[in-house]
Amino acid sequence: MTITTNVVIIGAGPAGSLLSHILHRAGIESVVVERSSRSHVLERIRAGVLEWGSVEVLRAAGVGDRMDEEGHVHDGASLVWAGGEPLFLDINKNVGSHFMSYGQTRIQEDLYDAADANGTSFVFEAADVEVHDATSDRPSITFRKNGELERIEADYVIGCDGYHGAARQAIPDTVLRTFEKEYPFGWLGIMSETPPLPDLVYANHEQGFALASQRNPMLSRYYVQCPLTDNVEDWSDDRFWSALTTRLGSTLGDRVVTGPSIEKSIAPLRSFVAEPMRYGNLFLAGDAAHIVPPTGAKGLNLAISDVHYLSRGLIDHYGSGDDGTLERYSDMALRRVWSSVMFSWSLTNLMHRFPGQTAFDQRAQETELDYLASSTHAQASFAEQYSGIPFEIPVTC
Repeated sequence: MTITTNVVIIGAGPAGSLLSHILHRAGIESVVVERSSRSHVLERIRAGVLEWGSVEVLRAAGVGDRMDEEGHVHDGASLVWAGGEPLFLDINKNVGSHFMSYGQTRIQEDLYDAADANGTSFVFEAADVEVHDATSDRPSITFRKNGELERIEADYVIGCDGYHGAARQAIPDTVLRTFEKEYPFGWLGIMSETPPLPDLVYANHEQGFALASQRNPMLSRYYVQCPLTDNVEDWSDDRFWSALTTRLGSTLGDRVVTGPSIEKSIAPLRSFVAEPMRYGNLFLAGDAAHIVPPTGAKGLNLAISDVHYLSRGLIDHYGSGDDGTLERYSDMALRRVWSSVMFSWSLTNLMHRFPGQTAFDQRAQETELDYLASSTHAQASFAEQYSGIPFEIPVTC
């Protein structure tokens, strides 16, 4: 069976769902194809810190009501190291911006609710997805659903299908350049139905990194650095809470409210960029094109900025025949990507303890953190990078 549409989107995560929703509001038809089940996508525990540009994109798309009601607005984040007092880095004071804690799971629920209301065409549990004729005027994808081979032809194919997806694999090695760095440790993360600390906290401790984050007033998200050889079973709740509170230091650790974990997982850290993000009429967005360590809270925000640029390009194409934004998409997106990759890499190096790290390395980290504490210029630079560089195309309703 062959279906025709304007845009076929591979991947029904936040990037693909948001793009489909924005296109629907502009009267552009799309079909979204996802290899997993709807419930599996909704069960993914991922990011939860939104740059203000991302907040504005979601509001402009009409899916920001619950975010504004339940999300927690932050003016900054704290760093703690060497047993000292926390350093609060005021993002609002330095760059006039905020950020918001609102979980990716909630965003996904909001987007699926909008898709249901719109009657958007989603195909879940699509197997063996392949992209065909990406450089032609009518690219297509094929997949198997319930054992039957199906085909969708479109003007454009958008790959929002993650690191292991089919879209990036369709770009020849002679065209695609990839850049990758793997880090020699992971993050053990837990969720607990406990009141979080009022601000995000990053800790550099001799035992390793720790992060205190949040999802809502009664849902906390915490992380500790751990070896890649560890398993979840190695970490009881008691061991986790002990490690977290020790690494946060007495001032903050004593304020952590502990409780049973409701989710626990270990994730490796990786930096990855693929360029270009366009090949013919195939475009990449989100994790299909780039992955950053979660240290800088950039992954979901980059996916949203990709969608912002790409949706504007598609709306211009179908609305006025202007392809200028589509032509510039890869360059614009990659400027934000590399800025975020650099910041995430820098913050990861600054706040973690690496295998084989010497006393010299540790003192160098602490000296850089001391400089950050003493320099208003360094704090302004940190705030500018943490808040995210401005979009090259303003967000409009």
